[in-house]
Amino acid sequence: MSVPSTQDLQIFLDIATEAALAAGVILKDYCGQLTQIEEKGRPGDLVTVADKAAEAAILQVLERHLPEHAILAEESGQHGDLSNSYLWAIDPLDGTTNYAHQYPFFAASIGLLYNGQPIVGAIYDPSHDDLFRAAKGLGATCNRRPIQVSQTQTLKDSLLVTGFAYDRRETIDNNYAEFCHLTHLTHGVRRGGAASIDLAYVACGRLDGYWERGLSPWDLAAGVIIVEEAGGKVTAYDTSPFDIRSGHILATNNKIHQELSDRLVKIQPLEQFEPV
Repeated sequence: MSVPSTQDLQIFLDIATEAALAAGVILKDYCGQLTQIEEKGRPGDLVTVADKAAEAAILQVLERHLPEHAILAEESGQHGDLSNSYLWAIDPLDGTTNYAHQYPFFAASIGLLYNGQPIVGAIYDPSHDDLFRAAKGLGATCNRRPIQVSQTQTLKDSLLVTGFAYDRRETIDNNYAEFCHLTHLTHGVRRGGAASIDLAYVACGRLDGYWERGLSPWDLAAGVIIVEEAGGKVTAYDTSPFDIRSGHILATNNKIHQELSDRLVKIQPLEQFEPV
């Protein structure tokens, strides 16, 4: 397939937006109305009827407009040939645990990868009616207005965000030490519970940096391009190139990136939090 043109990117962005908003309508309808919540395997890894209904709506939009593209969806898995140059990575409800408890921090996240690199993203937060969008070379917006990362210059003046993977009870590499260490060095570290919104908030300057491990492509695909198009930087912890398959991410306003990286790579796990 040929490299996507600016016109292609705009079309893909409009389709991603349509899908995210369609999912948002469903999430609003089900919020507070759930009668059954299931665990997918690990404790705390939840799925609801809202996840499944929102995913069905997203798939319907993508398959209607772009049936030749492949899709990787959190709930239903692979659709089409994953070796396709174009791969949509979608999370119909990022922050299911928050959603199940009616904690208003969740979103539908729709990202498009081209040869493994994020090029289009749409994240819709129905609780706050915030729509974050970006496409490669076209800039980033929130509710159609341009956004930029913050101008915070130093780690000590920053506000960060992170999260804890579902396997945190099973591995000593559980991010607890990083959370404690960086809480002492900054204005604070938040834990939102939805990676897509964490990335969107870095993009619009509400937060200065974000790191996390144990993530999946659908958690990251949309948010990464939004951060990059807003002027931010996305890498591995050690500032090597970001690999969406690794599950690790460091995303910042660029100005604190090296300082935060230097800290992250030196932190040792807290041994008292051994796997249980």
